[in-house]
Order: sequence, then structure tokens, then C-alpha cells
Amino acid sequence: MQDIEEIYKEYFETVYKYLFCLTHNSDLSEELTQETFYRAVLKINSFRGDSKMSVWLCQIAKNLWYDELKRKKKIDNIDEINIEFLDSNNDLENSAISKEEKLNLYKKMQKLDDLTREVMYMRITGELSFREIGDILNKTENWARVTFYRGKTKIKEDKENE
Repeated sequence: MQDIEEIYKEYFETVYKYLFCLTHNSDLSEELTQETFYRAVLKINSFRGDSKMSVWLCQIAKNLWYDELKRKKKIDNIDEINIEFLDSNNDLENSAISKEEKLNLYKKMQKLDDLTREVMYMRITGELSFREIGDILNKTENWARVTFYRGKTKIKEDKENE
């Protein structure tokens, strides 16, 4: 059996392109590709070799995409007023969000890991671009974008579970 690093190098582009065809969104495709390989690492012992490795990985990717669609549908069906401003560039003080909703959001942000929380704060309160955030943290612009997306998704999931 190949080691996971070799598998990643060999199949990353295939999985990414497959997901991009499904999502038509490069950031989401990147996120789901990373999650695919994470899941593959966890389940590598269950790979029986009945199919090609690329097929197995794309099946994991497809299931993650379906999960994302289901989650998105649930999120679309609930009131997201305290999350909507995460994507806007409006000044936090000028937003129509109540003080209580802001406090709840910041409480949820405290549950995030340190780096994700830092990215969220810089994006929301500092209104920094993903490129600027990446430069500050010595990471890439895409890393900052994906980290923000993960944090936002986690907050949405927490809200959904309330």
C-alpha cells in the first residue's frame, strides 16, 4: 500500500478537478478536497482495493459534497441574520445586528481554535482581505480563505444545533 503522502501527491489534482466539476467553486473544492484526504487517512484501512484509489477518493469526495448540499439546505431554511454579515465588508458598527446577536457570535467564535478565531477577527473587525490576513500570518491567501470558511461553517453548525 502506498503511503498517504504519495496518494495525496498523486490524486490531489484528480479529486480537486472532480469536486470543481460538481461545485463550480474553487474555494469549496479546495476545502472538500482537503476534507476528502483527511477522511481517507482515517479510513485507509477500509480500502479493500476493489476499485482504483482515485475512484475510492472521488466517492469520498462525492459523499462530502452531498453532505455539504444537505447542510446548505438546512442552513438556507433557518434564520441566518447573525451570520450574514460575515461575508459583507460593511463596518460592524453600522450593521443592523443587535448587540445580543454580536455577543452570541463572539461567544461562538471563542470555541474555535486560535488560528481560526484570529482569522475570523481580522476578517470581521479588521476588514482585512484574505491576502492581507495570509501575509500577516505567514500563510497563503487561499489558506486564509479556507480557514475563514471553516470557521464560518463551524459557527453555522453550532447555531443549527442550538
